[in-house]
Amino acid sequence: MARRLPALMLALAVAFAGAAHAEPQRPVATARVTFDANGITGANVEGTADLATGRALTLDDPVRVASISKLVTAIAVMRLVEQGRLDLDADVSATLGWRLRNPAFPDVPITLRLLLSHRSSLTDTIDYVLPLDADMATVLADPAAWDAEHAPGTWFHYTNFNFPVIAAVMERATGERFDRIVARLVLAPLGIDGCFNWVTCSDAAVARGVVLYREREPVKDDDHGQRPACPVTPARDGTCELATWRPGTNGAIFSPQGGLRISARDLARIGQMLLARGKLGETRVLEPASVALLETPEWSFDGANGDTGDGFHCRYGLAMMILATPREGCRDDPFGDGRTRFGHAGDAYGLKSGLWYSRETGTGLAYFATDVLDADVGGHSAFTAIEEELASSPRP
Repeated sequence: MARRLPALMLALAVAFAGAAHAEPQRPVATARVTFDANGITGANVEGTADLATGRALTLDDPVRVASISKLVTAIAVMRLVEQGRLDLDADVSATLGWRLRNPAFPDVPITLRLLLSHRSSLTDTIDYVLPLDADMATVLADPAAWDAEHAPGTWFHYTNFNFPVIAAVMERATGERFDRIVARLVLAPLGIDGCFNWVTCSDAAVARGVVLYREREPVKDDDHGQRPACPVTPARDGTCELATWRPGTNGAIFSPQGGLRISARDLARIGQMLLARGKLGETRVLEPASVALLETPEWSFDGANGDTGDGFHCRYGLAMMILATPREGCRDDPFGDGRTRFGHAGDAYGLKSGLWYSRETGTGLAYFATDVLDADVGGHSAFTAIEEELASSPRP
């Protein structure tokens, strides 16, 4: 999730947007679902899933929810931890079969806990969207991929590249493709017709896909109800043969950092399960202790121990954002009520999304909006005004 512009750039963007738009641009589509541990308590959808056809959005239309994908990936990781197939605190090099190290700190092991909490010292200074035939070990041997100033475990920096590494570890531990692991361990048990990069979704779900826009121009998933010719980044020679997949060679293939397609209704089911401490109805996905681990802050901003993204990130667990942080410089409360909430935000290709739940109230919220301008700044947080609107009216 590529979040917020630096303050000066943001001010200029706001000024430009104000000149270009007499009124704030409204999203092409919005979906908002409130829930408690027992089910959906309210839902609202507005707008158009596909401008080319005029197809109206429904609560069951899957959308690329961006970085909420990280939380779903982490749920699958915790299932493998419960099964004894992964260890949060082991050096991942042993599972990968190749040495993963920050060249500036070659003696510091990198663990799943560090990767899941964005404290691995990996950065996104090189492209984390890799071609199908990429060798990730070679890519990550480049010192440019790493933070040379901060050792693993000492600094928070939100980094998408952590999650292709996590996916590679999952594949090596199971011998199974990442997208199929998540489908088997998380989506199928919850009755969710979702998928990473459209590969394992049903034809019916693909036909209902939501197109993502910037300034009313399609930028992602403009597939006219059909499966994309190549659902992943093609190989360097332009071919797209998923049969060439090998466990752990390239964990970026299925976009574990942001490639989940899921409907607002099914996103709420993820939230219900977490709110109920790992159980949805009679189906247990995670043990309560695993949910507690996801929610436990691995990093809390102390004023000098990480990059908050202009106050957007101030507490983070295992792929779990924690709102709202009562500290100067923290602007991580789109709800505006100071209440602690768990979940994750998503931001990519003009989409803004969120999955949040409160243990204090026993309620939660899932939402997304398409074609949202970053210049549409919020009134009281580092989130956009549209996100603040979806979060707080009415507040769950």
